[in-house]
Amino acid sequence: MLGNGVVGILSESTNKWERRVPLTPAHCARLLHGGSGKTGVARIIVQPSTKRIHHDALYEDVGCEISEDLSECGFILGIKQPQLEMILPDRAYAFFSHTHKAQKENMPLLDKVLAERATLFDYELIAGDHGKRLLAFGKFAGRAGMIDFLCGLGKRFLNLGYSTPFLSLGASYMYFSLAAAKAAVISVGEEIATMGLPSSICPLVFVFTGAGNVSQGAREIFKLLPHTFVDPSRLPDLFEMARDHTQDGRTSKRVYQVYGCVVTSEDMVEHKDPTKFFDKAEYYAHPENYKPVFHERIAPFTSAIAIDTPSVPFSDTGCSAADLPFTSYLQDLMRKGCPLVGISDITCDVGGSIEFVNQTTSIDSPFIRYDPNDNSYHHDMEGNGIICSAVDILPTEFAREASQHFGDILSQFIGSLASSKCLDKLPAHLKRACIVYDGAVTSLFEYIPRMRNSDIEDSSQSLQTLQLAKMKYTKLISLSGHLFDQFLINEALDIIEAAGGSFHLVKCQVGQSANVMSYSELEIGAEDKAVLDKIIDSLTSLANPSEGHVNSKHNTLSLKVGKLEETDTEKENEIKKGNVVLILGAGRVCRPAAEFLTSIGRGSSKKWLNSYMTDESKEKSVCVIVASLFLKDAEEITEGIPNATAVQLDIMNKENLCNYISQVDVVISLLPPSCHSIIASACIQFQKHLITASYVDDSMSKMDELAKSSGVTILCEMGLDPGIAARTGKAMALILDKLIQPYDGNEDDQSSGIRGGKIKSFTSYCGGLPSPDAANNPLAYKFSWSPAGAIRAGRNPAMYKYNGEIVHVDGDKLYDSASKLRLTDFPAFALECFGEIMGTLARIGFFDTEATPTLQNETRPTYRTFLLALLVFHTKDLAESIIDERWIADRIFALGLSKEREAALKTAKTIVFLGFHEKAEIPTSCQCAFDVTCLRMEERLAYSSTEKDMVLLHHEVEVDFPDGQPTEKNRATLLEFGRTDGVRSYTAMALTVGIPAAIGALVCSCLLLCSRVELEITLGKNYINVALSYSQLLLGNNIKAKGVIRPLDPEIYVPALEIIEAYGFKLLENID
Repeated sequence: MLGNGVVGILSESTNKWERRVPLTPAHCARLLHGGSGKTGVARIIVQPSTKRIHHDALYEDVGCEISEDLSECGFILGIKQPQLEMILPDRAYAFFSHTHKAQKENMPLLDKVLAERATLFDYELIAGDHGKRLLAFGKFAGRAGMIDFLCGLGKRFLNLGYSTPFLSLGASYMYFSLAAAKAAVISVGEEIATMGLPSSICPLVFVFTGAGNVSQGAREIFKLLPHTFVDPSRLPDLFEMARDHTQDGRTSKRVYQVYGCVVTSEDMVEHKDPTKFFDKAEYYAHPENYKPVFHERIAPFTSAIAIDTPSVPFSDTGCSAADLPFTSYLQDLMRKGCPLVGISDITCDVGGSIEFVNQTTSIDSPFIRYDPNDNSYHHDMEGNGIICSAVDILPTEFAREASQHFGDILSQFIGSLASSKCLDKLPAHLKRACIVYDGAVTSLFEYIPRMRNSDIEDSSQSLQTLQLAKMKYTKLISLSGHLFDQFLINEALDIIEAAGGSFHLVKCQVGQSANVMSYSELEIGAEDKAVLDKIIDSLTSLANPSEGHVNSKHNTLSLKVGKLEETDTEKENEIKKGNVVLILGAGRVCRPAAEFLTSIGRGSSKKWLNSYMTDESKEKSVCVIVASLFLKDAEEITEGIPNATAVQLDIMNKENLCNYISQVDVVISLLPPSCHSIIASACIQFQKHLITASYVDDSMSKMDELAKSSGVTILCEMGLDPGIAARTGKAMALILDKLIQPYDGNEDDQSSGIRGGKIKSFTSYCGGLPSPDAANNPLAYKFSWSPAGAIRAGRNPAMYKYNGEIVHVDGDKLYDSASKLRLTDFPAFALECFGEIMGTLARIGFFDTEATPTLQNETRPTYRTFLLALLVFHTKDLAESIIDERWIADRIFALGLSKEREAALKTAKTIVFLGFHEKAEIPTSCQCAFDVTCLRMEERLAYSSTEKDMVLLHHEVEVDFPDGQPTEKNRATLLEFGRTDGVRSYTAMALTVGIPAAIGALVCSCLLLCSRVELEITLGKNYINVALSYSQLLLGNNIKAKGVIRPLDPEIYVPALEIIEAYGFKLLENID
């Protein structure tokens, strides 16, 4: 069937918006009527389509046949991948297959082609002698993407309160032609030139990354507006000029142009060595030598970003040196008033250049709104954040012009492809574009099945990587260069396998154009060190060819070699398969838990922990999988931790979640409480135990019976509070139980500690605070997370029992209800400022969430005018010197917002410290007083890199005794500070939440020693020997408690508290 001269054109079926065609009717006419002897085409059969840009009748008019049946065709064309059932046996196909880089999502298509003994050509691989792709839609993507972006910005600005000329622009697909779309953009430009743009959103700066076809197409549209291009180095000057105009009072001034700025790698990164300059060749070969500066030099002055540059090779830190580090920096940028409104990822490099653009969008719904404050995604234009677009088929919006351009080039190759019966007869540029020939992968692409066999993204293989014994000697290497388009990956894998070594694909980042290199990390192994050394030498020779070797710049390879790892294979074989713990969530709490768990069964395991383990469990290792929605976050957690691996996982994807949970022993959820019920359902389904650090809410309580019937333990409240606080309180109650048993005067009772007492009161305090040296502000408090969450929590209602009665506290009175606390054992701690200051701030109105009229205006108020409005002071000519702590305190007291002058002064000091007296403008992101307050607190009350937090837990139990015995007050206090281990710091909160959660997993993993433990506890002059005996826990079904439980049973909290104390968290106990 191959080479019969009959060409078929597929009906595009994968996307409703795909209207492009590989050949227009005009192209078909030339092929059919140019003579089959000359063109190689005898017939063209077109599958019918009602959405194709060119109607079926137009193809019929030029002599094409219209039929669903393409079985007579030897060569079949399309644009995108067809449905699998459309692949016929023994035919040749050409389309964009997206398989040559072993893209996992398209491997079923490749398998289908192989199974049908078909042949596959990929347009993306048709390149000239210079290596440049011959078939591409890049400029059309840039043109359509830019028009859609301008349209979206018009809607976004309207939701922010600004009417702009962009609002009249439609999406690209709404115009009959590219010319009509350009005419509409020109009309928008004319309106900008005559009517101007609101000064509050200006200077409106569009940043274009890269200089490829996509960027050229985007800039072609941008240039239709009145514009000026600015060098990246001049952006600060541009904004300084704009600031001068606003300070002169000319806030009503309109701006009659937009600004463009083209940035390249040289603008996005700088050399880590300040004595060295940017070198492009060195940068692509060794990106680890460079650090990102985009967020410092470009982003603070950028209104909109149009991306043409896909991700480049990752650096040692696991992120690209040129990646825009918005996931880490965007919150800080927005707090500082960054004008960024939107991002158009025209290359659709999902999860690449900008990490939080983690999903594609569609032509009919091209934008999502990303809110960096809570890392959330929304499908609307309202609310905080920035709009993002990542449409993967933009060129189809100009289907007519894009098809004409594409067919002009493709039609030159059709004759050879349609008439050739042998691959060897084809020209070199077409032969190199053939991935599969007659049901077999061609030699150039034989790396694809090898990479598939070592795909780190396969979830089951991720687990196997943890559990299977490694070869005796291993090294991690990184390869960067044109690995796929120049097939250098083949040579590298050949070297490894020919020497008898093995490899495992750890990471792979593929370049998305001929100008961008790819990057792979491979773990290579061998049983003999000499063999491994030989492999490294051969790879080094490949990366550094001899001087006589002809090597173009596109045919170079960069190699970086990691440390040698040696595995004691004999000992590994003796060790039984370890337990696998899945940790969901990659926040600060996660790393202490992962480190603790993976230390089990290793030589580095702490001696004190070994004493709590059985001999059998000492030989078991614990492997940890850290799963996060963003892979980079999980990788940062697992970096440097043996037996730990990072995976990307969206818990809303039930199939993937169940796949992981089904293959592990225990699950720890460190995600928000709202996620726990989803995870618990999967754990019950696969009979896996679950640990959380959250309170038991209604959604979890409802799962109790189902968990019991499945024999599953869902252990909640394994953190600090709830967690350690409850367990230590319960332990005290266990001890005091002896004190309150009835005493009948028997000497035996007296000697055993029975005294007939009665508990008068139990009081518990717990919280996270700055360490004393970090409490360097009037509030004596700092935030390690969003102030918004803490403030909202402080506005919730509360209740407690006092003198036998239940006391209810309204949310708006919670701060005022706080009492001053002095600890006898820690006299330096005076915990009394926070409540009265926060309560006063609340009464002033700083926490009000209703929209504030002055914050809705186009002219932004200053923090100073905002403060004066809250203090009901409207005199505009107040001298600056009067706005000081004393004036603010007097005003607070005069308004009756504080009953005590001292409290008013403390509040005033806090207000000044937070900068509410300053004349800086409030960012547009703030729409109410609550927003403004949270923003200032984030800026002024954050921990520095050298500051530490602390956790304070304090219990007090008063016991009355009969017969004139004095009342006793039993106190227990836990004081834990943040720690630094080498270059890594751990917050006290992370330690005191993460370690208990990990201990909960140990309890569930059947690893703890089950022996008799003697606890000697001193209570005054009495010594009580509490004999606590407990057997091996959970996995062996020895813990009786199933269902949704709290750690309030001695068989759980006793061993947990023992390990917590042995770890270093010690309670200071005293009796008065």
